[in-house]
Amino acid sequence: MGIALVRTLILYIVVITAVRIMGKRQIGELQPSELVVAILISDLASVPMQDPAIPLSNGIIPILTLISCEIALSGLTLISSRLRRVVTGRPSILIQDGQINQAEMRRLRFTLDDLMEELRLCGYMGIDEVAIAVMETNGQLSVFPTKAKTPVTAEMLGVKCPASGGLPTTLICDGKLFLDSLQAAGKDMDWLNATLSSQEVRISDVFLMTVDNLDKTLIVKKDNPALADNQAAS
Repeated sequence: MGIALVRTLILYIVVITAVRIMGKRQIGELQPSELVVAILISDLASVPMQDPAIPLSNGIIPILTLISCEIALSGLTLISSRLRRVVTGRPSILIQDGQINQAEMRRLRFTLDDLMEELRLCGYMGIDEVAIAVMETNGQLSVFPTKAKTPVTAEMLGVKCPASGGLPTTLICDGKLFLDSLQAAGKDMDWLNATLSSQEVRISDVFLMTVDNLDKTLIVKKDNPALADNQAAS
């Protein structure tokens, strides 16, 4: 039992490391080569996990080999556009100026029901609302509306938007202060204490505190600070 547990943990760590090396894409965003590698990794890891008689190296070495091949292939596709088209394919235009490209749909074996479902998922009820629809190499459909269906923007209205404060920096999360984030935001403890005192809260009472580049501060208090303090003390 102990050996099986250790072998499972080792393979688990190897697979997690392999997936992390492949990047942060979601399953639906994987390129064909990445999807194949992900499937093969799961199969290779399951064999030595199920049979203790099989050496761990029989699973680990092929997994490392696949990851090395995937990294090498990714590097080559960055250099060669021809190889990139062979490996990942090319985007396909399914709708152009409101007209369905039936020949391209037949080539992709993409039915009209599939197209309508994808359009509904993107928030469009009919083809007449779509100017261009592109099937990307990862299998997702990118939809661009007609001018009549394009959302109104501040630029169209001639409205001047206020300056953006950038991505807020989290200073406190669930009563825990992040000193490195405080320093990265260009703040110190004196500023923090003064800000919290103005809201009559302590660090332990704060569920979330953020600040952006324009010094816009957000403070969310815990629902029940006293209860949280009691739980932390116990």
